[in-house]
Amino acid sequence: MTAGDESVRTDDESARTDDETAQTGDESAQTGDESARTDDETAQTGDESARSDTADDGTRDQRIPTESITEGGLVGPLFHLAWPIVMIQLLQVMYNVADTLYLGRLSADAVGAVSLAFPLIFLLIAVAGGFTTAGAILVAQYTGADGDRSAGLVAGQTIVTVAVLSVFIGIGGFLYTRPALEILPSDPETAAAVIPLAADYMEVIFAGIPLMFGFFVFSALMRGYGDARTPMAVMVLSVFLNVLLDPFLIFGFAGNPLFQWLADVPVVSVLDPMVVQSSGLAATGFTGYGIEGAAIATIFSRGVATAIGIWLLFATDVGPAVDLTHLRPNLSFIGDIFRLGLPSSVEQTTSALAMITLTAMIVTFSPPVVAAYGLGNRLISLVFLPAMGLGRAIDTMVGQNLGAGRADRAGRAVTLAAGTGAGVMFLVAVVAVVFTEPIVGAFLGEVPDAAATIAYAVEYVRIRSVEFAFIGVSQVILGAFRGAGNTKIAMVISILTLWVGRVASVAYLVFVAGWGETGVWVGMAIGNVLGAVVGVAWFARGTWTERYIDEPTRDAPFGDG
Repeated sequence: MTAGDESVRTDDESARTDDETAQTGDESAQTGDESARTDDETAQTGDESARSDTADDGTRDQRIPTESITEGGLVGPLFHLAWPIVMIQLLQVMYNVADTLYLGRLSADAVGAVSLAFPLIFLLIAVAGGFTTAGAILVAQYTGADGDRSAGLVAGQTIVTVAVLSVFIGIGGFLYTRPALEILPSDPETAAAVIPLAADYMEVIFAGIPLMFGFFVFSALMRGYGDARTPMAVMVLSVFLNVLLDPFLIFGFAGNPLFQWLADVPVVSVLDPMVVQSSGLAATGFTGYGIEGAAIATIFSRGVATAIGIWLLFATDVGPAVDLTHLRPNLSFIGDIFRLGLPSSVEQTTSALAMITLTAMIVTFSPPVVAAYGLGNRLISLVFLPAMGLGRAIDTMVGQNLGAGRADRAGRAVTLAAGTGAGVMFLVAVVAVVFTEPIVGAFLGEVPDAAATIAYAVEYVRIRSVEFAFIGVSQVILGAFRGAGNTKIAMVISILTLWVGRVASVAYLVFVAGWGETGVWVGMAIGNVLGAVVGVAWFARGTWTERYIDEPTRDAPFGDG
């Protein structure tokens, strides 16, 4: 396979945190039960050489055996692939949810500020995100081809490449945050109340962005190696730290909602948490850092995760065998990482630019609408998880079955996953419609504009619930194209979903049709409906069934293709 072929395969994988290497969650592999693996081999061809890459040293036995994906029932492997992906994505979302939950007790403007900040942060993160994906893909390929030494060297070069990029991105983001926000066409009240808060938040994030990237690299390399459990465990600790630090760094000992919540817990209430808060304020005078405290909590918790990840890679036998000599820059390796990473970066930045364009339109509205948009998006990101899990699982199932010459089985897997995704997401939509108001209300306390923000957010979520079943279908179809190697098709569908379905629709409904904020809600919902319709039509052509990959040459030197 040429480097160009590999670049094509990675065009679309940057949109995922769990790429083709997320073939994890097999309980039998995780328990080290070698007898169960032997039974599986006996039931198949008995080809021991096909499994040698997972049996050499026991460190790669957390991936789902290929036989369970290409033979037997479909429901089992689909579930075992999907659930760890959902859990990892849920942990990622928890960072945003924790910030929103606590900042909603600070002010609606703070919630709006974070919703404005995220697209701009994501744009710069996307630049380096593609190279993280490239490292994961190369580690996966060399690990699968028993290239342990090359996998370690790729990991080292990826760490160096992304570390250097993160420093430049952090400096650039810190220096240009306020100028970038100033050019947004904002409502006067939004410009006065929300934009300065967004700038405060973003400056702290960019100052600490190398610490965030360190964990991203560790997580991607581990997934590429076939181990998603270890980064998931590290993320659990990181999320716990963020949830614990958020209220103290935002509020300190003045109006901290955590103390109020603890006062309502029967057992804990005997300690009188409100008195503890008053005593803490009297002793320290600490009233928190406001929105900047949320950013500090995120950077610190990510930094701890980065430190643990680097220690695991260099000081233990977890993951690819990396040592300090692998950090010496190797231009040949770095060149290949750039060739694979650039297409992914372009795809991610295209998505980020669409988000920024939408944000530029949103800030022309009043602060309650801006806050409702951010709050609604956070809630819908949770709703999105089941569909995302199925989509990421199906790309692995399609890829492996096409590789094994089982196009018929790949097609049945897509049909099963699409039907399951649509059904599950329809049920989620029903729950979202019935319980929207109490769910949205839980994220805002008694703050100014809370009632208006809740009303707008309820309308937003209910309108977008129409697209939930389509999300389930579109994610599975996109996953099928990715798994088949047709990443350009998936990229085209994604661009249509974002730029035509969302950006163009919102612009028309708001500025031409004059629908106001309702035009935003409806336009956002059109995107995935369009993506599902186009995706199904394209998928029905059947051109995706052609396998394009070549068998990897196990002993080929890196970069030879």
